[in-house]
Amino acid sequence: MTLSVRKTAAVAALALFTSLMPVTALAKDSFSICWSIYVGWMPWDYGAQQKIVDKWAAKYDIEIDVVQINDYVESINQYTAGAYDGCAMTNMDALTIPAAGGVDSTALIVGDFSNGNDGVVLKGTDKLADIKGQQVNLVELSVSHYLLARALETVGLTERDLTVVNTSDADLVSAFTTKGVTAVATWNPLLSEITAMPDSHKVFDSAQIPGEIIDLMVVNTDTLEANPDFGKALTGAWYEIMATMSADDEAGKAARTFMANASGTDLAGYEAQLDSTRMFYQPAEAVAFVNSPELKDTMQKVAEFSFQHGLLGEGAPDAGFVGIETPAGIYGSDSNVKLRFIPDYMAMAAEGKL
Repeated sequence: MTLSVRKTAAVAALALFTSLMPVTALAKDSFSICWSIYVGWMPWDYGAQQKIVDKWAAKYDIEIDVVQINDYVESINQYTAGAYDGCAMTNMDALTIPAAGGVDSTALIVGDFSNGNDGVVLKGTDKLADIKGQQVNLVELSVSHYLLARALETVGLTERDLTVVNTSDADLVSAFTTKGVTAVATWNPLLSEITAMPDSHKVFDSAQIPGEIIDLMVVNTDTLEANPDFGKALTGAWYEIMATMSADDEAGKAARTFMANASGTDLAGYEAQLDSTRMFYQPAEAVAFVNSPELKDTMQKVAEFSFQHGLLGEGAPDAGFVGIETPAGIYGSDSNVKLRFIPDYMAMAAEGKL
């Protein structure tokens, strides 16, 4: 699928989302969140299966349903359409899909940043510059697209030097086994599966741009403001899971093994992915990251990339069209803030107030 066709489809989809969005978020006692397979989001599966989410929801006298969706972009689309109250996604995708689509969203939990878990892989060569002239399969308009653009900058190339082929994350591994696919950009665990294939070479990864690909639990801002107990329960559950999985004991090993099996790898494979992930196991670490001025700078960089690639919508006049609120200040329009980074609930966890 070409970029222009994909953008047209995105605009049509956003029109549909807008028609489906609830006008006003009301106080309620039942919520649902969605997630897809990724090393930094497997804890949600563990928390659901081990009833940790249920326990925290019960503490606040609410219910939270945790739903796995196999296709990552589809999970964000469904959140944007209002089917879920929250969804696991990256900072760039939170900006370019729900926020750019007009859904005011809040990064409730900053779980980690990719430190090698996203990569560009070539077949038959270990030189990134050899990507010139090739077709590159990736989930278009996602963080893989951003990673590719940042990689190309390092070798003096642009997207005009190659052809991007939109491919679902569900199809990327099988696609790379075909003769016609010679270049992909993707994330773990898909990245590990692809780099394990003969004659595949990882030529760039997110460790070369640390702190720029951030993994989040994003929730609808209106829903959170009307239902703070929803935010408290989710955050409390998350850090209980973090404490368990980071422990160097049998319980920690069992938790990591569960997450490994659920993501299609073994304990060693999952721990290798964790090694490429800067997990914020302690809430105070995530609070410091969100409060840092570097977050605003990163989001400006992501917004500028997104605007240059037409990801902020056809009518966006500049990179600041969608305002992004951080503790260090707002980047972009302060009258059109649609993406917010807040330390509030993570700070409550750090202070033992949940």
